[in-house]
Amino acid sequence: MSSTATLPDPAPVGAQLHWRALEALYASAPINALFDSVLEVPGEGRARITFTIDPRFYHAAGAAHGTIYFKMLDDAAFYAANTLVSDRFLLTTSFNLHFSRPVKSGRVTAEGRWISGHRRVLVAESRLIDADGEEIGRGTGTFQRSRIALSSLPGYSPAQLG
Repeated sequence: MSSTATLPDPAPVGAQLHWRALEALYASAPINALFDSVLEVPGEGRARITFTIDPRFYHAAGAAHGTIYFKMLDDAAFYAANTLVSDRFLLTTSFNLHFSRPVKSGRVTAEGRWISGHRRVLVAESRLIDADGEEIGRGTGTFQRSRIALSSLPGYSPAQLG
């Protein structure tokens, strides 16, 4: 017995190159050398960062400090929004963060999703999921186009990927 499935249309090649260039930009940022983290852009308006929590990131009570929550939630929402903007680097103008539970160790995933906006200001949300599939935090950010051209940033180069 065979079945026929209709596959979704693939993203335009230019969009895929932009997404791969965003992944390279993330990897090239000096701050990300401090974390065992990887960005994946699975599609327009979406971003996923996986990283590992270990004792280097603990506060005095022995769990991950809130700076880790903010950094990964902000990055996931930021990159989800920047998938829709291929000419300019976005800047975070505000970010709301909600802590659900502490995390002490293991693999954590930050999932970002664009919500609204296209031109000047974009809004995206993100959530942190621990290795057991439990949500440990969530956030919503507002991102504004900057004057910084993506093409001017050393880590962003879609031409090298094509």
